[in-house]
Amino acid sequence: MYKIVKKEILAPNITRFSVEAPEVARSRKPGQFVVIRADETSERVPLTIVDSDPEKGTIDLIIQQAGFSTTCLVCFEVGDGFLDVLGPLGRPTDMEKFGTVVCVGGGVGTAVLYPIVKGLKESGNEVITINGARNKELLILEEELGAVSDELIITTDDGSYGIKGFGSTVLQGLIDDKKKIDLVVAIGPTMMMKAVAEVTRPYKIHTIASLNAIMIDGTGMCGGCRVTVGDEVKFACVDGPEFDAHLVDFDEQIAKHHYYDNEQKCQMDEMIDKAVEERA
Repeated sequence: MYKIVKKEILAPNITRFSVEAPEVARSRKPGQFVVIRADETSERVPLTIVDSDPEKGTIDLIIQQAGFSTTCLVCFEVGDGFLDVLGPLGRPTDMEKFGTVVCVGGGVGTAVLYPIVKGLKESGNEVITINGARNKELLILEEELGAVSDELIITTDDGSYGIKGFGSTVLQGLIDDKKKIDLVVAIGPTMMMKAVAEVTRPYKIHTIASLNAIMIDGTGMCGGCRVTVGDEVKFACVDGPEFDAHLVDFDEQIAKHHYYDNEQKCQMDEMIDKAVEERA
């Protein structure tokens, strides 16, 4: 069992856990993830390693309550334990001195972005971070990102905090202002990453997207995380999760995100019915 030592509510339906996983804490690198399983009957859920403390032997995970399995996971409390924590998995982010890097995060994708921003800054880059959310209430990791960025720009879709609009629009503004950009990293909703890729494409600015593909085993065996990159089929779990955003078939990924909507709804309905029965 992998014991939970800390739990923090970051925003509505977004929870941060610190979990004892000493081997993962010692070996993980920015961009990598783990696959966790709550118990023997649970779905395997991939989660990015937000941070780690090798001395304490803990890793930090951020979970957004979005379906049946994540709803079960966020019900865990300090002292409880996850049955499995498999990792670190995936290819780490390339950490070198590129120059000026713009990192664009959206929603809970900011959890994936944070360790990458931190690593890029430690590698000697100038890092401009654009952190976006639908509204102020859903914004996460603002303080942490500000501490490891040369400049932090906040955006909200509704204008309740920071700049009203989208990260891709702010990125376009930086380009229009003749800001020299050597690399762009985009992590968040698939539509957002697609928009960022379309902004940078005409200027041939190398752009990386971290794909939140559906995964089961996390080792390349199930094939559930297939992605089309250029003329090739890749597996997000072993070939990624980061790919050249100008080559990714984002429309394919958007369609795949809805493959299991009916199954998720049935599971949630069963959970609600069971809760009602127990209270009766």
